[in-house]
Amino acid sequence: MDKNRIIVFDTTLRDGEQSPGCSMNTEEKIKIALQLEKLGVDVIEAGFAAASPGDFDAISRIAEQVKNSSICSLSRAIDNDIKQSGLAVSKAAKHRIHTFIATSPIHMKYKLKMNEAEVIKRAVHAVEYARTFVNDVEFSLEDAGRSEIPFMKEVMDAVISAGATTINLPDTVGYRLPYELGAMVKELADFAGDRAIISVHNHNDLGLSTANTLAAVMNGARQIEVTMNGLGERAGNSALEEAVMAIKTRKDAFGDLYTGINTAEIYPTSRLVATVTGVEPQQNKAIVGKNAFAHESGIHQDGMLKNNETYEIMRPEDVGVFKESTLILGKHSGRAAFRDKIEHLGFDKVSDEELNAAFEKFKVLADKKKDVSDDDIRMLITDESLNQDKTYELDALQISDCSSGVPTAAVAIKFQDKIMRDAAIGDGTMDAIFKTIDRLTGYNGELKDYKVTSVTEGKDALAKVTTRVSFDDESPAFVGHGLSIDTMLATAKAYLSALNSYLSQKERLSKKTSHQV
Repeated sequence: MDKNRIIVFDTTLRDGEQSPGCSMNTEEKIKIALQLEKLGVDVIEAGFAAASPGDFDAISRIAEQVKNSSICSLSRAIDNDIKQSGLAVSKAAKHRIHTFIATSPIHMKYKLKMNEAEVIKRAVHAVEYARTFVNDVEFSLEDAGRSEIPFMKEVMDAVISAGATTINLPDTVGYRLPYELGAMVKELADFAGDRAIISVHNHNDLGLSTANTLAAVMNGARQIEVTMNGLGERAGNSALEEAVMAIKTRKDAFGDLYTGINTAEIYPTSRLVATVTGVEPQQNKAIVGKNAFAHESGIHQDGMLKNNETYEIMRPEDVGVFKESTLILGKHSGRAAFRDKIEHLGFDKVSDEELNAAFEKFKVLADKKKDVSDDDIRMLITDESLNQDKTYELDALQISDCSSGVPTAAVAIKFQDKIMRDAAIGDGTMDAIFKTIDRLTGYNGELKDYKVTSVTEGKDALAKVTTRVSFDDESPAFVGHGLSIDTMLATAKAYLSALNSYLSQKERLSKKTSHQV
């Protein structure tokens, strides 16, 4: 093993999905996994196989399609969890099982109700059983940040002897300060020696997750567990983009340490994750925020005009933020120019079907806008790739808003090559649209969240609408995406997108459950 290489373990699809409102369907997870592979992630934690049939389905399908990254499933130190993980990753070219048990006094006493000897016995059995499915087993000492070092050494000795190849030390509640975490990692990395790779998984409860990750790397950790945009439960996790770019930018501090990340794919990956989850990074978010490379101060602008290095320690293009290209598309642009544009923007795996559908949307948009920007094109392609499930498709929408009296929506929906039409009134325009769609489809959705953002600037900007809708009490809320210059049209598309996502997942899971071992 190259001791200077930092293994990047991405858990966006597992821990990142635990962020409130970040649930994804299987197709969306596959899209993100393929992009993470393109980004150069070493290990993709694709989910928690035993958590639900949906997680099992997503992990197994990702395992079939991703070839260059190792596919990992999380499992508690419980036989059925481990078995489901082993089955889910079985078809991957490279695979791993990640199992864990808590080792802190507070967790052992109140959550596990187990003593130290029982914890060690359970941990050893979990690793040994996982080894019957895969050779690559990672073991996590949950709440390592609040665990006692002598006991952690006992656990590490035992699980390494049982076959664990990576030992993860999670700061599960984001409690440690960088100097504390660094000292802990150094002592345990020295203790492990060449017997196992030391990994860290830091939460951001005190805003220190990335600082803690970097402190760990400087003290012997050779795997970092991160998420795109810092997603994760509570305050989130250490952000992949921050940790990777710090290691790359500060060679004076990190020396010969490096990652295998293709940093030019960071921004495209960030945008895909934000679009799928509907959770946008804050504007001043490091590396991927809208203001990350913006300079408004007059003094800063003067310096930038003279030399970019006066106020930029990274080039925007290093992380995939490119200036608008000189090839501007308009309504007279042809299919060849459109294909050239999307390839320039990094969409090199777009199917002919997706290309043709996106091109038709582009022509409609170009009739309404003088110039179509790169961001418009990115969103058209992404929207088309995310909305492949089209059980119900919007054909037409006509509304009368509150100013005219009673809010009314007339909707036409295409279903099985037939056009269905209906109209309804509501407490507002959106409510009227949703009620009409519910009547036409027979599914009553409950709107959990609604967001509208502008893709570009100006009166003719594309509106991107993201909805989270629940259609029954047993399933999670599903995210829907809609795109249009007309916000209400985008809203109707987003609501139908959530319904289509729900229906496709429901049908796939009913088939999967019937033959799952």
